[in-house]
Amino acid sequence: MRKTELCLSSEGSEVILATSSDEKHPPENIIDGNPDTFWTTTGMFPQEFIICFHKHVRIERLVIQSYFVRTLKIEKSTSEEPVDFEQWIEKDLVHTEGQLQNEEIMARDGSATYLRFIIVSAFDHFASVHSVSAEGTVVSNLS
Repeated sequence: MRKTELCLSSEGSEVILATSSDEKHPPENIIDGNPDTFWTTTGMFPQEFIICFHKHVRIERLVIQSYFVRTLKIEKSTSEEPVDFEQWIEKDLVHTEGQLQNEEIMARDGSATYLRFIIVSAFDHFASVHSVSAEGTVVSNLS
């Protein structure tokens, strides 16, 4: 099977929930493929967003570009609805003054239809997520 970038709106992925939204920096910016756009939290933690693939995928590698994120949890679901999430990855990110955090994660057991990203804590009152990239394969379409 051909590996592909799974987390792009142009590939059918969608941010279906975000706990905060700023009209200038909406959550859709996370998966728009544009490096100049981002989603920003509006203070208070935890904050979260859910990406729906609209298909069953197997993720092998994740790359999250963010700013001021301290602790990030990622949960996954293989359900046809955004329910039954299970803990998958938890990372403490390094503060990078003046530049984006570029966190690469090689994924194990990466079968999913949804991913929930929870920003547990941040290095400042606000944090931003510039992109989420998920490399992997499409296993099947949802029925």
